[in-house]
Amino acid sequence: MSIRLRLTLWYSGLLAVTLLVFGITIYLFINWNTYTDLKEQLRDQDRNIVVTGGTTFLDQLDLDLDDRKSRIEEKDMYIQIVNYIEGAIKQSYNLRQLNFVFPYADASTNPEKGIKKVQVEINKKKYSMLIHQRPIFLNDGTLVGLLQVGTIPYNEEKFLSGVRTTLIFSSLLVVFIAFTVGLFIARQALRPIERVIRATEQIENGSDLSVRIPAMGPKDEIGRLVSTLNVMLSRLEMAYNELDEAYMAQRRFVSDASHELRTPLTTIRGNIELLERMWTKVRETNRDAETGDWLPLDSDRYELSKEAMSDISAEAKRMSTLVNDLLALARADAGYMMEKTPLDLLPLTEEVVRRAQLLPRTAEWKVGDLSALEGIRVKANHNYLQQLLFIFIENAFKYTPEGMIELSALRKEQQVGFVIEDTGIGMNPEEIPHIFERFYRADESRGVTVGTGLGLSIAKWIIDEHQGSVEVTTREGNGTKFTIWLPITFSDTSHSSIIVATDELKE
Repeated sequence: MSIRLRLTLWYSGLLAVTLLVFGITIYLFINWNTYTDLKEQLRDQDRNIVVTGGTTFLDQLDLDLDDRKSRIEEKDMYIQIVNYIEGAIKQSYNLRQLNFVFPYADASTNPEKGIKKVQVEINKKKYSMLIHQRPIFLNDGTLVGLLQVGTIPYNEEKFLSGVRTTLIFSSLLVVFIAFTVGLFIARQALRPIERVIRATEQIENGSDLSVRIPAMGPKDEIGRLVSTLNVMLSRLEMAYNELDEAYMAQRRFVSDASHELRTPLTTIRGNIELLERMWTKVRETNRDAETGDWLPLDSDRYELSKEAMSDISAEAKRMSTLVNDLLALARADAGYMMEKTPLDLLPLTEEVVRRAQLLPRTAEWKVGDLSALEGIRVKANHNYLQQLLFIFIENAFKYTPEGMIELSALRKEQQVGFVIEDTGIGMNPEEIPHIFERFYRADESRGVTVGTGLGLSIAKWIIDEHQGSVEVTTREGNGTKFTIWLPITFSDTSHSSIIVATDELKE
């Protein structure tokens, strides 16, 4: 059952009960008022009748109507005197014409003066009759009979029947009209909800979360509901888009990881097969037939074996690096919380500088001013902070075929910064928001340098965990400058920020 129908039924039921109570009240009032007047007429008639009697029961009882006979007939009043020996001894003229005797109780009931309503049958027809009776006593107080004055309230009964019929049918008509109008009003009032339902069904069937429910009328309860639903849909759309982007990134991540892992494995497998075939042939041909001793390996085979083993070693190292990177990102996705302790930055940085000198490179490695790190302690993870610096340094070595890479430090307010600046190939500033995405590599570097595209993603996670930020200044063909800021005193910031600077690098 719809809300519209339920509301209409409740409204109609309440109206019906109200009309029922109101109708009963009106009917009882009219009934009381009608019969009150009639009963007063019976009492007035009774007061105008004088009954005279003797001292014994057999004495004559006279009905003294005086000059009131015309009044009796005019009011359609029926009068009867009863004694308990002879029965009805006197009746008014109109009652004798009906050939009818009022019902009365015997003397043993000791009847009292009053008015009662009885059902009588006159000429085979049933009528309601109001009878006022008064006991008659002799002078000595003996009850000998009754004076009864009655009337048939035919017109009153007919009037009350008409009132009942009118009240019943008018109430039914009013309830029906109210039900019809209420159904229409409820439909109009709940029409916006039907629009909301249609809009949500459209979203459900089409999976289009960009659909919004149009605003309807004033800001009433339904208007606020529509506004709330639209806000909820906006948040759902954002969450859905984020999940979709995450799903696409995951698919790209799996695809790229599979590709990156397949390449070294293919190289390793190919070289191993080559070595197996080569050494199988050597086993067959490189043994002295007479003595059975192994002959010296010729230089061509030795060089080929050396190259194959070198390829296997390089690809295994590459795959190991990739697996370690994937493991670090998996830890980041799983919400891994790295342990951090207070660290002196200068000794840690000097160790990084010493080890960076041993990395392969084609550009000059230069150490700038590190005095800003003296006496500075931050709460950090020693291994991950070293890994962070090596990621940016190796990245600079990779994309700087010639020129210079410099590491320096600076301090600003409650932050300390590591500056890694190179004179390499640079990148388009529009690509900066994407360089920290997994497996993303700037177009300029594709095909020029090797790599997995995971290093900066890991660096971003480490910066986030240390509540830091990174600034990037770059220009195509003019190098890149990364400034990594770490708070000396930790703030409440939970995510790092990326600040893009498009200024030209100073030469």
